[in-house]
Amino acid sequence: MASKGRILQLQNYSVNDGDGIRTTIFFAGCPLRCRWCANPEGYTPKNQILYVASRCIGCRRCEAVCPEGIPFDFQSPQARERCMGCGACVDACLEKARKNTVTEYTVDEIVAKLESQLRFFRNSGGGVTYSGGECTMQAEFLAELVDAVYDMGLDQAIETSAYFDLEALQPTLDKIDLLFLDIKHMDRDKHLAFTGVDNDLILRNIAALGAQRGGIVVRIPTIMGVNGDDDNISRTAQFVKAHLRDPQIELLPYHPYGVDKYVQLGMPYDEGEFRTPTQEELQHLTDIIEREGVRAVSFK
Repeated sequence: MASKGRILQLQNYSVNDGDGIRTTIFFAGCPLRCRWCANPEGYTPKNQILYVASRCIGCRRCEAVCPEGIPFDFQSPQARERCMGCGACVDACLEKARKNTVTEYTVDEIVAKLESQLRFFRNSGGGVTYSGGECTMQAEFLAELVDAVYDMGLDQAIETSAYFDLEALQPTLDKIDLLFLDIKHMDRDKHLAFTGVDNDLILRNIAALGAQRGGIVVRIPTIMGVNGDDDNISRTAQFVKAHLRDPQIELLPYHPYGVDKYVQLGMPYDEGEFRTPTQEELQHLTDIIEREGVRAVSFK
């Protein structure tokens, strides 16, 4: 039994990740490396230190407590490589220039936090959404948490890349009311180039789940210059129409809101390559989806 999950954030009052008012739980760790990712701190399940240079006053309290003796300004790649993520510098910083990316929780601790939200869930028809990162990377802890929330009688949703071992996850997914499954690109080579993995397993899992059940929404993180062209959207809609009982697609427009996190983690970001679709472009792509016989939906 997994004792603790490694969690990036528990976000209460979420209204974009399923029906009603929800708590979205962001798990650490992801097998993909999407080049536009807004949550790069979720790549690894290990704790990392976000460093906000503008808040640092150079007092060196962090340097004094660091077991590796890492310089306070945390700028060099070598310093990042030496960091063990122990969080001692975070506790020592009086200016809040440092922040841990990961908090460990037991199932009971998360359930206690969810119990404080029950009135909002029940009055709005909401519930709990598991996200990331990629929540299925912590499959054992996810299974325990899903079981506990299932026993609470709450609606449950998962946001996932669908890059997982379906057979191993099947008992967990059977207790999930709504699956949000991402398709980043229909072209295998482009998917590999932009995410670090090909789409074979993803498309196979979506087809298999579509044959089993309803309650599936395919999401497309829509990035002009990557996957926002007519051909890719049309091919995605055709795939969804062929494999889902109630075919639905949600377009999620790209946004650059995560750029600061790359700076705080000392990571490069190729921001200039990606563009947010305009409202006119989104409507055009929505029209393509609907012409293919697929419902365009929005949880925004």
